[in-house]
Amino acid sequence: MTTFAAVQEAHDFLASNPDIELIELFILDANGVPRGKLLHREELLALYETGRPLPSTMLGLTIQGEDVEDSGLVWEVGDIDCRAYPLAGSLVRLPWRQLPTAAVQVSMHPSEGLPATPADPRQLLLRVIEQLAADGYHPVMACELEFYLLDQKRDAQGRPQPALDADGGRPRQTQVYGLRELEQIEPFLRDLYMACKAQGIPARTAISEYAPGQVEITLEHGPALAAMDQAVRYKRLVKGVAHAHGMQACFMAKPFAEIAGTGMHMHVSLADAQGNNLFASIDPAGTPLLRHAVGGMLASLLDSLLLFCPNANSYRRFQANSYAPLAPTWGVDNRTVSLRVPGGPAKTRHVEHRICGADANPYLAAAAILAGIHRGIRERLDPGAPIEGNGYAQATEYLPTQWSAAIQALEQSEWAREAFGAEFLKVYVAVKRAEYRQFMGEVGEQDWRWYLSNA
Repeated sequence: MTTFAAVQEAHDFLASNPDIELIELFILDANGVPRGKLLHREELLALYETGRPLPSTMLGLTIQGEDVEDSGLVWEVGDIDCRAYPLAGSLVRLPWRQLPTAAVQVSMHPSEGLPATPADPRQLLLRVIEQLAADGYHPVMACELEFYLLDQKRDAQGRPQPALDADGGRPRQTQVYGLRELEQIEPFLRDLYMACKAQGIPARTAISEYAPGQVEITLEHGPALAAMDQAVRYKRLVKGVAHAHGMQACFMAKPFAEIAGTGMHMHVSLADAQGNNLFASIDPAGTPLLRHAVGGMLASLLDSLLLFCPNANSYRRFQANSYAPLAPTWGVDNRTVSLRVPGGPAKTRHVEHRICGADANPYLAAAAILAGIHRGIRERLDPGAPIEGNGYAQATEYLPTQWSAAIQALEQSEWAREAFGAEFLKVYVAVKRAEYRQFMGEVGEQDWRWYLSNA
């Protein structure tokens, strides 16, 4: 069950933050876009006491914020109000805002939020986690999110470009793992880490990634639902801090055709009720349970690909020798495969899922990963031998590179219908089909603008 916040949390926050004037109420839609309202301080207690009505259409919008009539959340239900409640621990300050402002995340109530509740991405992840827990498995996850720091001004051709460094120069070289590159964005990183600390987000290692202006910061592992909550709030925080520094943080999967795409690597393991890692093994390939989990993720990969790669632009990231995956493969300490079992001490054994673009909704991606793991365990699926060496060269089958194929695969999947529910699939597929129809009418120079502001 969702743990909604107690009203005392609001009382305590208001008492310790007497300067706060405004509160951003937000919920994450299917595309991972925060939607909501801006409340005044006097409205906060009522939110905690009785929830807040939000229109049903809010969870059935395209990435451009338009209604999708086929979602079933528009005219046939009269755009009914659905009640959402605040999540415990989500009420935090937004340090980059000029007016003293806080934010609070809400989720649809299981019954009072109908008919929108099944379309709430967080509710879907919660349901998948509860199904695993019923069988004695408690998922542990962590998120690695890559992003570009872009200039808010476009280049002479109107295209995005990397933001200026502190010395006034513009990044032009890859310089992966470059320390100077991190030093050049130190003011941004300083404020980002300070904001993460203030909001309780466990941001850890930062690296200069495989393209000019590309950065990756890892988040600490923890219980799956909490880890994805942190990823969602971290993404908003990165965008806010970047904006305060005159930059735009871009999580688009492939903003530049000629250089590296942007991924969201998901690390996952299963624990028992006492917190012991069930994948732990001195064998680098992990336990039999880990192999079944990998088998399930591979078997369900095509059916759930749309949740990992939700946009047309997502599929441009799949290129050989790019550190982005091409095929349903797995391996041990091998970055040329889709599912990697990293090295390290036995107690840390886990799987790194490398398929998601940074434009994926963390809740939906995690739900698909965990549902695949559960399938593999229940059916005792064997993933076959791990790939050794160059996984690109050894691929015999490939992931689809067409958005339309992924939409069709999810829509027709009986496994997905059982794992995610028919009501969720109806809304999500309707949204993606509406976006696909609109996108096909705007292909060309406008396609990157489609996602840049929201990705």
